[in-house]
Amino acid sequence: MTKLSRLLLLLCIWVIDSGAPLAVHAQGNFYQGKTIRLIVGFTAGGGYDAYTRTIGRHMAKHISGNPAIIVENMPGAGSMISANYIYKAAKPDGLTIGHFIGGLFLQQLLGKPGIEFDAAKFNYVGVPAQDNFVLGIAKSTGVVDVDSWLASKHVIKFGGVASGSGSDDIPNILKATIGLPIQLVSGYKGTADVRLAFNSGEVSGLSNSWESTKSTWRKELETGELKLVLQATLKPHPEFPKLPMALNYAKTEEAKRLISTVARVHGPTVRPYVLPPDTPKDRVQIIRKAFMDTMNDPEFLAEAKKANLDINADDGAALEQNVKEILKLDPALVAKLKEILK
Repeated sequence: MTKLSRLLLLLCIWVIDSGAPLAVHAQGNFYQGKTIRLIVGFTAGGGYDAYTRTIGRHMAKHISGNPAIIVENMPGAGSMISANYIYKAAKPDGLTIGHFIGGLFLQQLLGKPGIEFDAAKFNYVGVPAQDNFVLGIAKSTGVVDVDSWLASKHVIKFGGVASGSGSDDIPNILKATIGLPIQLVSGYKGTADVRLAFNSGEVSGLSNSWESTKSTWRKELETGELKLVLQATLKPHPEFPKLPMALNYAKTEEAKRLISTVARVHGPTVRPYVLPPDTPKDRVQIIRKAFMDTMNDPEFLAEAKKANLDINADDGAALEQNVKEILKLDPALVAKLKEILK
């Protein structure tokens, strides 16, 4: 090797070694001066909006460059419009994060019209809470518990958002499996709108996560206007050890499997935060880490507690794995669910 060749080789090594820290430093400062948009698939005032606005007030300090974070509401079709937007229209630059109902992952599998995304291609950030769905009915119905409700066959109108949301899927599956006398009135833009309909007497029942209900339906709970009668969960919630479980009313193994599947869909994966497909992997990791750092931030946790927002977080890797499990459901079970949740 000539002296010139050796000199050129040493020069290349020096450029590579000195350039690596510069590249990392540049990536670390990517978010400086930028604005991150958190897109919520429901109207303001509901649980999804409450979680997102609370997260948005704390997450920036966990991202190098301390970007601005704004929350935008994009309601419609049970948050499907926002999910399609994140998949098809949002730039994959790490500056747009979507938050929509996780039940849409199952709806993709069931072939729901209007879904224009492939759940397998999102970049998953994490979930702030793993929901526990409960059914509540108005005091004015005169129904005191689920046993008397089933015995009376008294049909109660429930407010829903759209197929794919727990407000719709859980009442539909319980009507089909245990004969719960429900008439679902769907099409509300979010649970805040369902609450308005409930208070006006337009509907008299609600299926909603306890995590959201105790925060956004606090007045109705405190006055006794909303009475919880059933929990649609895989195991009893610690706060409701004596509240009846829907699974215990299932009389067949198939009914138990159907209820369990829907409860699982609306549990660990129900509050996903995602980035668009093709977002650079290093930015995905930055956002994932910032999200989980926020979930452990004492100031965030204090504000969440004050707002009655339960935090039972899971990271992006676990969320991604849970979605994959949903997409691998047994075809026979998928066909049955498709018939019930259409």
